[in-house]
Amino acid sequence: MNEPTSPTTTSSPDAIDAGAARFKAATSTAVAGAKEAVEHAADRVEAGLHTATDKVAAGAHRAGAKLDAASERGRAAVDATREHADQWLDEVRDYVRDKPVQSVAIALGAGWLLARLLRR
Repeated sequence: MNEPTSPTTTSSPDAIDAGAARFKAATSTAVAGAKEAVEHAADRVEAGLHTATDKVAAGAHRAGAKLDAASERGRAAVDATREHADQWLDEVRDYVRDKPVQSVAIALGAGWLLARLLRR
């Protein structure tokens, strides 16, 4: 009797090796493509980080320059205020030297008024 042949897939060792080789080639190609994509993405990330770092550094330089300018303006304002205060004190000293009695009377009146205001 003839036995019916079934469509079983029995492979020879050469066919198995050929299939394995094709699979290895396909996975190598896929991995190489993935590596290239990852490297490209990493390059873009690195470039973006460099650009961001440069922008932050430029912003820090601008902020530092503005801070220096503001500090200089502040020093100039303090110096101007000191000069005005010194001039005012010189004028007060001159007035007290020229009119000592009036100066004492004004000081007493200002002290009395200040005491009344602070008492409330």
